[in-house]
Amino acid sequence: MSKLDAVIFDLDDTLYPERSFVLSGFHAVAKWVEHTLAIPEEKTARELEAMYRQGVRGHTFRLWLEQQAVDGQRDELVQQMVAVYREHEPILTLFDGIPELLSDVGQRCKLGLITDGYLTVQKRKWESLHLDDAFHTVVFSDMFGRQHWKPSCVPFEAALRTLQIAPEAALYVGDNPAKDFLGARQLGMKTIRFRSFGGEYALAEPQSSRHAPDVTVDNVQCLRAYLFNL
Repeated sequence: MSKLDAVIFDLDDTLYPERSFVLSGFHAVAKWVEHTLAIPEEKTARELEAMYRQGVRGHTFRLWLEQQAVDGQRDELVQQMVAVYREHEPILTLFDGIPELLSDVGQRCKLGLITDGYLTVQKRKWESLHLDDAFHTVVFSDMFGRQHWKPSCVPFEAALRTLQIAPEAALYVGDNPAKDFLGARQLGMKTIRFRSFGGEYALAEPQSSRHAPDVTVDNVQCLRAYLFNL
């Protein structure tokens, strides 16, 4: 890793499986539903998970309420369910091998993190992973406004500035080809796609050559091998 002064990571589906956050959120919502609508928690959680596996995104709670024939105050119920989902305290687990990788890489260069998403939600995810001591900087792009979520260069520039590292000496590891690599590459950073099995964007392909990473790996062992052979 003699050519690198910093490795900067994405969070969701790069350090931990995002699916685990989604499912923990569904269970929090299911518990709230049982208390509010008297629908059994197990039934709600099972049905929400089934919708997720079927690819439902964006309007999950509204569609579920329609299936339950819940008509009164549906908009208000959806808002409350979204709030419960976003505000729940998740219990997340890193991908196997990530703790050891962070420890080993961190002995050789600086570590950073850049993550998109609503600030309070991403902070809860980050806090649940207990990684503060391993990283030299953590950038929540929502602090700059949603217009500066990735692929904006702004969060990358903020991380590099805090780390005091030139873009050419830094590498970014992410999972989503729609936004993770364009801004980093525009600044001159190296990029790796961590394409984990079952990840939210595992099947997505880059929109153009500018959106493509320099390298793609599909497991932590390959990521380690690449990083330590630079």
